[in-house]
Amino acid sequence: MSAPAGSQWRELAGYAAALLGPAAMTAILQLVGAGQQRDYVFLYIGLVAVIAVLRGLLPALLAAAVSFVLVDYFFVPPLHTLRIDGSDLVNLAVFFGTAGVVGTLTSNRRHAFLQSQNLARQLQQVNAELTRLNREQAEAAQSAIRLSRAEQQVQVLQQLDRDRRDLLANVSHDLRTPIGTILTDSTNMLRTQQMNASVRNRLEAITTEARRLNRLVTDMLDMARIEGGALQLTLEPVQVHDAITAAAERMKNSSPERPIHWDESKARVSVLADWNRLGEIFDNLLANADHAAPPGTAIVIQVEAADHEFVTIRVVDAGPGIPPELRDRLFTRFAKGGKDAQGGGTGLGLAITKGLVEAHAGSIALEDRPEGGASFRFTLPEAESPSGARPPKDVDVDVRQQAN
Repeated sequence: MSAPAGSQWRELAGYAAALLGPAAMTAILQLVGAGQQRDYVFLYIGLVAVIAVLRGLLPALLAAAVSFVLVDYFFVPPLHTLRIDGSDLVNLAVFFGTAGVVGTLTSNRRHAFLQSQNLARQLQQVNAELTRLNREQAEAAQSAIRLSRAEQQVQVLQQLDRDRRDLLANVSHDLRTPIGTILTDSTNMLRTQQMNASVRNRLEAITTEARRLNRLVTDMLDMARIEGGALQLTLEPVQVHDAITAAAERMKNSSPERPIHWDESKARVSVLADWNRLGEIFDNLLANADHAAPPGTAIVIQVEAADHEFVTIRVVDAGPGIPPELRDRLFTRFAKGGKDAQGGGTGLGLAITKGLVEAHAGSIALEDRPEGGASFRFTLPEAESPSGARPPKDVDVDVRQQAN
């Protein structure tokens, strides 16, 4: 039952009590018939007061009127008549006075009670809102503290990263001179015909390790330039066929038994690139493929120039492919997936390759091959025709975001 309906029922119950209460008392007094009848008026006054307390002013007034009529009709001589004299008016005044005073006091008390209940509910709501605001304020303060700590940690990590890059670049630069001296002197000594076989073997080992160390230093310097935004490119039209041919010749020095296949007619397309850096891209990808592919299997280089905007180049090997756990971090620094995984050596080759490709406004990705092996696809902007505008020569490229 809704609140308005319940209130109506309570109001009707009050009026019913005002009518039935005096009638019931009259019936009882008629049956009992004891005591002085003039004293019955006090019983009715008490009943009116009770109704006033329980039901309010209006039901009390109704009960007072009904009580006066019943008392005057049944208990005031002459009986069973409604003659009104001075004493009856006194009774009427007493009934309505009692109903008015008690009903008004009760109504005021009830109104004050309802106001207090409403105020209590409002106070509860305010307290709940204050509790919520205090909790949110505490959470906001904790979040601000955590954010401040996180910002401090980020600043510390950024400074550490800058210090690491500076140290890496400085150390790598300082190592180039002694490594170059060792490599030059050991190579010159190996040209001497009159040399003990044991000494020659040791010099060859020194030369090999010096070359490997020189490669490591070169990679670290390239990575430092890429991350520091100091990579300089000399862009010019370069024919992809010539770059592949030169890279294949260099591959023969380290892996003379490894065949490299490509379609020369499709490769006769020009890209806008730095000759030396393009060669470094091919060297890194071919070295990765040679490291993973079984002996005797061929490395395939595919060249496509379909949209006349970018040239797509793929380096495909027949190796075991890239392990799933290495795919997400394949082009990050020092990503190595084990002895037989792609990206061996220093772990910088693919990160440098990614930085170099993106410095040329291209992209690089690993493609899935259902038949097995790995396929590295990268794109380079196609060079304009000879009648077009001449590309810029020296370009400083900031690829810190790409390398990271």
